[in-house]
Amino acid sequence: MAAYRADDDYDYLFKVVLIGDSGVGKSNLLSRFTRNEFSLESKSTIGVEFATRSIRVDDKVVKAQIWDTAGQESEGISILPVSVLMNDLSSKTRKASLHTFRGHVFYSVLTVYDAGGWEKSCLISCFLLFQRYRAITSAYYRGAVGALLVYDVTRHVTFENVERWLKELRGHTDSNIVIMLVGNKADLRHLRAVSTDDAKAFAERENTFFMETSALESMNVENAFTEVLTQIHHVVSRKALEVGDDPAALPKGRTINVGSKDDVSAVKNAGCCSA
Repeated sequence: MAAYRADDDYDYLFKVVLIGDSGVGKSNLLSRFTRNEFSLESKSTIGVEFATRSIRVDDKVVKAQIWDTAGQESEGISILPVSVLMNDLSSKTRKASLHTFRGHVFYSVLTVYDAGGWEKSCLISCFLLFQRYRAITSAYYRGAVGALLVYDVTRHVTFENVERWLKELRGHTDSNIVIMLVGNKADLRHLRAVSTDDAKAFAERENTFFMETSALESMNVENAFTEVLTQIHHVVSRKALEVGDDPAALPKGRTINVGSKDDVSAVKNAGCCSA
């Protein structure tokens, strides 16, 4: 019988983020992997949540701290890159309240009284929301060494937005981050709008891993997360060898940099923020 290991008894702690449009199934992927649960109720994540799970990789216990946010809505704004929001803003008329951006709910409705009043309100509110966006984005990505970039195989627009998400991810993380492109809801075969070949071609072009999953049927969910964590471990081990460390002899709690930015792995006391 294998010896019991406490929840905080691990060799590495890796932060992994889930990104992608709202409604693609990120939260169900997280709950399926960490708790083997699936919820048929569709509700947006509020703020930032994370869950953990430990797995064994190459005789080491790797603990994944997986962060999930609302695709990414938080306190009124669906956090797409600022340039996308600005493009949408510039195309809106000044005759009605703003409720959505590209189908993403904008909870902080700006009431329009007249053209001048709308313009003033918009400038003030959008400035505050963009500041909120920057703060959340920085905290969400900080220290991440892996990412699952999720789209819905039945909604082509979520696949179209993958490129923007990828650009934002790479703009806030180290170049060595391990990225898995995930086509979720693959069980809905009769509703498929994104071909596997198109997704594979994109992943090859962008040098990311790729897998199709179904959180509902628990198809490839385990494989997707395990592959990301395994590849992160390989990156960390390689970097340790490059600087002359013995990965097998690394003391617990030691921070290992996989690149030139902030510490991105094996931090025992990694913190969590909430919106």
